[in-house]
Amino acid sequence: MAHDSIDESANGLPLSTDGEAAASLKTADGGPDTNGKASAWTPSSWTTKPIKQDVVYNDRRAVSKALAKLERLPPIVTPAEIVRLKKSLIDVAHGKAFLLQGGDCAELFDYCESGMIESKIKLLLQMSLVLIYGAHKPVVRIARMAGQFAKPRSSPTEQHNGKTIPAFRGDNINGYDPEDRNPDPSRLVSAYFHSTATLNYIRASLGSGIADLHSPLDWELGHVKDEKIKAQYERIVDSIAESLRFMRTVGADSAASSLETVDLYTSHEGLLLEYEQSLTRRFETPLKDAYPTPADQSESGKQWYNTSAHFLWIGDRTRQLDGAHVEYFRGIANPIGIKVGPSMTAEELVSLLEIVNPYRETGKVTLITRYGESKIASLLPSHIRAVQRSGHFVIWQCDPMHGNTFTTAQGIKTRHFSSILSEVASALRIHKEENSFLGGVHLELTGEAVTECVGGSEGLKDEDLNTNYTSYCDPRLNEKQALELAFLVAGFYRNG
Repeated sequence: MAHDSIDESANGLPLSTDGEAAASLKTADGGPDTNGKASAWTPSSWTTKPIKQDVVYNDRRAVSKALAKLERLPPIVTPAEIVRLKKSLIDVAHGKAFLLQGGDCAELFDYCESGMIESKIKLLLQMSLVLIYGAHKPVVRIARMAGQFAKPRSSPTEQHNGKTIPAFRGDNINGYDPEDRNPDPSRLVSAYFHSTATLNYIRASLGSGIADLHSPLDWELGHVKDEKIKAQYERIVDSIAESLRFMRTVGADSAASSLETVDLYTSHEGLLLEYEQSLTRRFETPLKDAYPTPADQSESGKQWYNTSAHFLWIGDRTRQLDGAHVEYFRGIANPIGIKVGPSMTAEELVSLLEIVNPYRETGKVTLITRYGESKIASLLPSHIRAVQRSGHFVIWQCDPMHGNTFTTAQGIKTRHFSSILSEVASALRIHKEENSFLGGVHLELTGEAVTECVGGSEGLKDEDLNTNYTSYCDPRLNEKQALELAFLVAGFYRNG
C-alpha cells in the first residue's frame, strides 16, 4: 500500500491512504463517499459503497492507531498457502475431493488455549477420516478458526435491565459484559494476535504428529462415549491401520510424509472490512502453482491477497450486489465463499458470480447454501440450474445449521440434530437429481462436550441444554453429533 498518508496515527506510525479512507468511514463523523463511484478496485474502494452490518467507533484517533498497527504487522497466512488451497479446491469443484469446513459460530479470545484448539483439530481430523473412508476421495479441511470472531446480528442493540445497549458483536468489536459493549478499535489488534497464536499452535500441533496416521489409536475419542459410534470409528481406524501395516511390509510408506501430517486451512466471515483491508497485501503470484486466469497475467505479475485467512466468505446479510462487502471481495485473489439463503433469487446469484469471479476461475467460489430443511427442496434446484446455465464452475457446500435454528419455550436458541441431518440428506439427493454433486459441508461445531443442539444418538432434550451451553452466539454440534453427521455423509457415498 502507498503511504502517502493524510496524517499519522496516535502511535506515530503512518497510516496509508487506504487506511485513512477506512478510518474516516468507521467513525461517527465519517460516511461513505456515495457520490463517487470507484473506477478501479483498491483495498479501500469498498468505502465508496453502502455497507451493512457496519461498526461505528467514537474515537477517530484510536481507529487510525489500530489500523496503522495492523498495516505494519506481517501476514498471518502466505500467498503460497492460499494458492495451495486454491489448487485443492479445483479438485473439489471437479468432484475429486470433498470439502469439510467447521468450527465455532464465533470464536472468543478465551478459546485461544491449547486444549480447545487441539479438540477442534482432532474433531476435524476424525471427521475427515470417516469421510475419506466413505467417499474414497481426499478431504480438504478448512477450520472456522484463527479469526472467526465477528458475527452479524439481526439488531445492533438489545435490552438489558430495562436499558438499550449495543448488542455483543464478537470479541474483535466489543465485550460480552454489558458494561463493555462500546466498540473498541484496539480489539482489532487483539484479534490479530489471537489469530496468529491460534494458527501458530495449529501448525505446531500438525508438525508434531497430532495427525500421524501411523499411530491412529493415539487420537483420543474425547467425549464420544456412545458405544455404537465409538465402534464404527474404531473399525475405520482398524481398517486404515491394516492398510498401513501392509504398506510398511512392502516398503511403500518410507517416503509417505502425507501419512504423518495434513493441511488444515483457516477461514472466517469477512465482516469487518477495515480489518480485512489492513491485512490485504500485494504479492507476486506463485504462477507455477496457480490456476492460470487473465488476472494472473497482469503487467505487474502481482495480485492482492487477504492474508488474515486462507479462505473468507460473504454472509447472507452482506451480499448486496452494490454493497461494500461484494466490492471488497471482488478484488482479492483468495478463494471465497458466498452464503446463499432463502432470499437469494437465481438471477441475483448469477449476477453475484459475475461480479466476484468475472474470469470464471474454477474453484474460486464456494456457494454455501443455508435454506433450512423445509425450504431446501423448493430453492436449491433452481439455484443449481441457474448456475449451470451461466457457465460458472462452483463448489456447492451445504450449511445445514443456520436455516434450522429455533428458540425453545425456555427462550434458549438451539437446533435439532434431525433437521441438520435432513438438510444434508436433501442436499445430497437434490444435487444427484440435478446432475450436480455436493462438494462439501459447512458446520458450526466444537470438540467440547457441549449441550447446545438437541437430538442425536445422545438423545439431548430441551431440558438438557442448560447442562453445558457455553456458546455466546449460535448453538454448535458437539463431538458426538459431528461424528454422526460424518458417518451419514460417508454412508451416502458407500451405499450409492
